[in-house]
Amino acid sequence: MPGPARVRYAPSPTGEPHVGNIRTALFNWLYARHTGGQFILRIEDTDQNRIVPGALDSILESLRWLGLDWDEGPEVGGPYGPYFQSQRLHIYREIADRLLSQDSVYSCYCSPERLDEMRKEQQRRKEPPKYDGQCRYLSEAEKKRGVGDGVNPVVRFKTPLEGHTSFYDLIRGEITVANSTLDDFVLLKSDGFPTYHLANVIDDHLMEITHIMRADEWLASTPRHMLLYRALGFEPPVMVHLPLILGPDRAKLSKRHGATSLVEYKENGFLPEVMINFLALLGWSFDEKTEIFSVDELIEHFALERIGKTGAIFNHEKLLWMNGLYMRERLTVHDLMGRVLPFLEQGLPPEVPRPFDGAYVEDIMALLQDRIKLLSEGPELTEFFFMDDLEYETPTLLGKDFDRERAEGILSLVQARLSDIEDFSTEALEGMTRRMAEELGLKTGSFFGLLRVAFTGRTAAPPLFETMEALGKERCLYRIERSIRKLHDG
Repeated sequence: MPGPARVRYAPSPTGEPHVGNIRTALFNWLYARHTGGQFILRIEDTDQNRIVPGALDSILESLRWLGLDWDEGPEVGGPYGPYFQSQRLHIYREIADRLLSQDSVYSCYCSPERLDEMRKEQQRRKEPPKYDGQCRYLSEAEKKRGVGDGVNPVVRFKTPLEGHTSFYDLIRGEITVANSTLDDFVLLKSDGFPTYHLANVIDDHLMEITHIMRADEWLASTPRHMLLYRALGFEPPVMVHLPLILGPDRAKLSKRHGATSLVEYKENGFLPEVMINFLALLGWSFDEKTEIFSVDELIEHFALERIGKTGAIFNHEKLLWMNGLYMRERLTVHDLMGRVLPFLEQGLPPEVPRPFDGAYVEDIMALLQDRIKLLSEGPELTEFFFMDDLEYETPTLLGKDFDRERAEGILSLVQARLSDIEDFSTEALEGMTRRMAEELGLKTGSFFGLLRVAFTGRTAAPPLFETMEALGKERCLYRIERSIRKLHDG
């Protein structure tokens, strides 16, 4: 059993949290809970121009919805704060000055126009874009001239011009790159805010992070970070770069593959425990066959060695299947009722009286539990249980086997029998109706189809007699009376 880990989830509030981003949070959280360690939430908000209003709220809402509680960070505090990078600028400036004094970095006065022209020229020559190092060799006089011109310089790292940089990734193994392929990357921007490279290295060290679990796309930046760790005399954390999440076409998951924001999945009616189960299997596995895990089981079994290298396919159909399975097999009817109620509140027509009768809704959920796949399906599946007047066309009521006169006569007889029956249970209703079919020489399929439309307004609904019992005698009599009137009035 590994010792307690300190891991962090460090999102940027630049948009809605997508599934890849939250999968990273989940893996960090599971490992922290597995090892009895700490899960730290840190907000990387140094790119002020890209901050989206409301994005931070969406991030926090997504974490809370999934139950990924954080031990340190916004709202809860902690001994290593502040946990917003925008509130730590003095720390980054102080360390940048330290690097400047030891000649590990330099000030760059190049204008955006020059950098843009440099990149265009490199593209014309089909060279990889990288800074050409012009300001690395400025004389003191040239530096003073830059200051005198009022230019706010950026601070760049002096990448070694020769040699190699190596690091070990727990998933990828030993990785070595030639320093000549790296450029003198920016650590501090001209507005005084740090880049990701500087801020995350400093914060991970000062917050005593033991393991960095982040997306595979950061693998290419890790050699730069290793150089920075070395220059600062910091011990790097364990590196764990997580495999990409891919769409069914094996391209990187994007909006064209469907909903990717966690908030969207919540609004679409997925269960949070399903999202945790599903996301955990995107790049991690316990064995080759087990797919359904409780949160406690995931915490118990989660090990870094079980994270794969290859991209994980996001299969929306499998997610939908898993959601339906959870609803059928892992929720009680009472629990399902409680989960569906907010969707009914929002989705049923305003003329449906509120508040809802909890016992009535629970009876309905008992009928729908085997059919519902998304909580958001609740209003559409249940609307006929709540509406006084159902909307359907006469041909739908008649089906293939009845004309108006015949159907009206049958429904009038059913109305009389229902008025007299005292036991309105499923068993009694089924017995009575089957006897009627036999008396009248009716095919049960056609007869029950007629009744189904009369009572529900639909050709497909939950089992007929259970539905009649749930609706109750008064509602059933009202609806069959309206069906008779509809046929009589033409």
